[in-house]
Amino acid sequence: MKRWNIGLIGCGGIAEFHVRAIDELPNARLTAVASRTPDKARALAEREGCEWASSHEELLAREDLELVIVATSSGSHAELGMDVLRAGKHLLVEKPMAMRAAEAARMIEEAERRGRTLAVISQRRYEPQHQAIKRLLDEGALGRLLMAEVSVPFYRDQAYYDSAPWRGTLAEDGGALMNQGIHSIDLLLWLAGPARSVIGKTATLAHRMEAEDIGSAIVTFESGALGTILASTAMKPGFAAGLALYGERGAVKLAGPDIVHWSVPDIPEPAADSSGHYGGTADPLSISHQYHRLQLADLLTELEQGGRPAVDGHAGRASVALIEGIYESARRGAEVALE
Repeated sequence: MKRWNIGLIGCGGIAEFHVRAIDELPNARLTAVASRTPDKARALAEREGCEWASSHEELLAREDLELVIVATSSGSHAELGMDVLRAGKHLLVEKPMAMRAAEAARMIEEAERRGRTLAVISQRRYEPQHQAIKRLLDEGALGRLLMAEVSVPFYRDQAYYDSAPWRGTLAEDGGALMNQGIHSIDLLLWLAGPARSVIGKTATLAHRMEAEDIGSAIVTFESGALGTILASTAMKPGFAAGLALYGERGAVKLAGPDIVHWSVPDIPEPAADSSGHYGGTADPLSISHQYHRLQLADLLTELEQGGRPAVDGHAGRASVALIEGIYESARRGAEVALE
């Protein structure tokens, strides 16, 4: 069995989920880590028994690395991702892949030019209830989709935003849409298809921060179906993310991993995630690494077979573009067409 040599840029909270995922995969090896805080990189390397670098440039100069994971603050993803691709490595980047759709497009172009794979973390696709719903839609079991809804009524206290100078900034972190809401927005586009236009509103009502803590939108999909989005970090004490799909033949509603409504002709309700690993409603790190592991395992299989990752750069860009459209609509007070 081939064992992939993996580098990790970023040694903060989210990096731990990637480390655990790598540790549990027999065909993956954490070879080297880097951080803008060298002491963090050294400590992680000593714990994991791997090498460490004092800068990402030093890490990327290593010839043995085949895949590099970028798990840093959101605003650095595009620049670091481009550096990874220019170094000739495959790239797995945390969400959002970039803060602007134009940056995401440049990353896609660079990956194609270099013949490298670009994948974006969106691990919630791998939850069993979402996989089951995707199969329903692909098989036409719900009939023509009429309406899709996602909601992320989370809560973060002011201390969360005060914990780092980049948190809550538009350039480095994004607001509730780009940070907390993007997983559900990716699910929405994956399940309902490409978006044609959007009407959006944003507000900052409960925190001292630059970006929004409430964002909402009405989406028109290419299919003609409609959709709604709510993303917030002001909904105290924090509630489970919601997903609802309404078709001509049936409907499905979720609250977190729980299926709260299932009316699909001739198809029994599937098992949801009963592991107790769902979280993040009030604590961003109260989630499981198991879906990071499933996504990484899937990516390594695709790399081995020369296939396309489930969440590629185009999928990552689509979520960023939709959020950009919400921001633009909120500024203009008008519906915005999406490319």
